[in-house]
Amino acid sequence: MKIKLQYRIQNQTWHIKKVCKSVFIMFFLLSASFAFAQVKPAPDRTTGEGPFDRLIIRGATLIDGSGGPAVGPVDIVIEKNRIVDVKVVGVPHVAIDPKKRPSGATKEIDATGKFVMPGIVDLHVHTGGDTKAPEAEYVYKLWLAHGITTVRGVPTGPLEWSLSERERSAKNEIAAPRIISFHRPGSGKEWKDRKILTPKDAKEWVQYAHKKGVDGLKLGSYRPEIMKALLDEAKTLGMGSTAHLGQSGVAQMNTLDAARLGLTGMTHFYGLFEAMYETGDIQPWPSDINYNDEQHRFGQVARQWNMVKPGGEKWNALMDELLALDYFMNPTMTIYSASRDVMRARNADWHKEYTLPTQMDFFKPSRKSHGAYWFDWTTHDEVAWKKFYQVWMQFLNEYKNRGGKVTVGSDSGFIYQLYGFGTILELEMLQEAGFHPLEVIRAATMHGAEEIFYPKKKPIEFGVIRPGLLADLLIVDENPLANLKVLYGTGAVKLNDATGEVERVGGVAITIKDGIVYDAKALLKEVAEMVEEQKTAREGDSKN
Repeated sequence: MKIKLQYRIQNQTWHIKKVCKSVFIMFFLLSASFAFAQVKPAPDRTTGEGPFDRLIIRGATLIDGSGGPAVGPVDIVIEKNRIVDVKVVGVPHVAIDPKKRPSGATKEIDATGKFVMPGIVDLHVHTGGDTKAPEAEYVYKLWLAHGITTVRGVPTGPLEWSLSERERSAKNEIAAPRIISFHRPGSGKEWKDRKILTPKDAKEWVQYAHKKGVDGLKLGSYRPEIMKALLDEAKTLGMGSTAHLGQSGVAQMNTLDAARLGLTGMTHFYGLFEAMYETGDIQPWPSDINYNDEQHRFGQVARQWNMVKPGGEKWNALMDELLALDYFMNPTMTIYSASRDVMRARNADWHKEYTLPTQMDFFKPSRKSHGAYWFDWTTHDEVAWKKFYQVWMQFLNEYKNRGGKVTVGSDSGFIYQLYGFGTILELEMLQEAGFHPLEVIRAATMHGAEEIFYPKKKPIEFGVIRPGLLADLLIVDENPLANLKVLYGTGAVKLNDATGEVERVGGVAITIKDGIVYDAKALLKEVAEMVEEQKTAREGDSKN
C-alpha cells in the first residue's frame, strides 16, 4: 500500500512539473512570437486637415462625456489643438440668432442635426502583426474611423517600435490615435539576454523602462515578491499598471492580491472570480486539462460562473475593498464575446469589406493562432459562456453603481474581433450589462482618461469636451444614446418608412484628434482598398 501510494504521489508530482514546464514554454513562445512580430510602421500622414487657428463646429448636440444629459445646439470653438469655448447658441426647434454665435472662424464644420462626443479611449489594444495585419496604417485608420482618439497599447508592439510610433503620433506625423505605451516586464532590446528572477531584477527593469519613456506596465500573475517589486517601483516613478492575471499564476496572485500590492486596475476578468470563490480558491479543472490546448483553456474558464455567489458576503467584501483602493476595471468583454455565439462573430457585417484575408485566416480554427480555439466548439461551451457573462456583467454593473470606475478596452485582432469594430461592440456590451448609454459613453471617454492620468496624479487632458482640454472628439449623424450601433463603421440597419427601403445610417462622420480633422468615412474607404488590394494579390498568386 505504501509503495503504491508513494508511486502515485511521485507520478502526480512528475505530471505537475511537466504541465508547469509546458505552460512556461507556451508563455515563452507566445511572448517571443509577439515581441518579434513584424508590423510595418505607418507612413507619413497624407490625410487629415489642421490644426486650424480657429475651428468652429456649428449647431451640434453635445454629449460631453461626463455623464450629463445631451445639450444643443452648441458651437464648439477649437484653437489649434485646444477647446477654448463651448457655447449654447439656442434651443431646439427655434432658429439660432447669428449675433449670439462665436465668430472669427478660419474653418467651420456644420454639425446641425449631428451629435458630438469626446473621442473614444480604448485601454487595451495591440497593433496587428505579420501573420494577420502587417501594416500599422490599416489598424490606425480603423481606430480613427470609429472615433477612437486615444489607445493604450499593452503593448502595441515591440518596445522600441511602440515608442517610436507613439512619438510620431504625438507630433501628428502619422494618421493615428494618441498612443499610451505599456509594456511587459523584461521587454526591450537591452533586456533580451536578461531575465527577471529577483525583486532587484524587477526594479531594475522598471527603472530601465521608465528611462526609455514607457508609460506603464502590463503585468501577468507574477509571484508575490516579484509583483510587489514591480508595482512599488512603478508607483514611485508615476507609471501606470494593468494586469492580465493569467490562470497559470492566479492561485497566488488574484485580483485582490494584486490590488493590495498597488495595481492600478485589471484588464479582462482573470483573477476576479478567483478572489471570491465560495468554496476553495482554485478552479477545479478537469483531470485531462492541458493549458496549451486553447479550447481547454478558454472553454473551461467560463465554468467558473457558478463558483461565486452574486450579492454574497465574499462578493460584497471584494467589491468594498476594490472600491476603497480606487481600482479600475477594464473588462474587454468584447474579446471573448464570440465564445457565446461564434457563428455571429464569424459572419459579422464588417468582415467582407474591412477584414484583411490574412486577418481572417488568423481567426479561423487553428492550433497555431492564439485565440483561434474553435477545434470542436459546442453548445455546452456557448451556454457556459452565456452564464459566465451574466455573472460578470452583474459584478461590473454593481461596481459602477457603487462608484467604481469601469473603462473600455477591446483587445481586437483575436477571436473574430476587428480593430475599431470590437471597441464599439464593447460599448454595446456595457449597455447589456446594465449601463445607461450616458454611463457607457462616460466609461469610454472620461473614465478612460482618468485611468491614464491616475498614476500621474494629474487632471485629465482629454476625455471630456470642456474649454481648456485637448480637441479630441467625434461627430456622428445619428444619436448614439438612442442606438450605439450608429458608431460602427458599417452603421445601423434601419427601414426608411418614407421610401420603404432598408438603409444603413450612421457611422462616425468626422474624428478630430489633437485638432486634426479626419474624414472617418474616407478612412474606411482607404481600409477597404487595402483589403481589396490584398484579395487581388492573393488571386494573382493562386493563378500563378
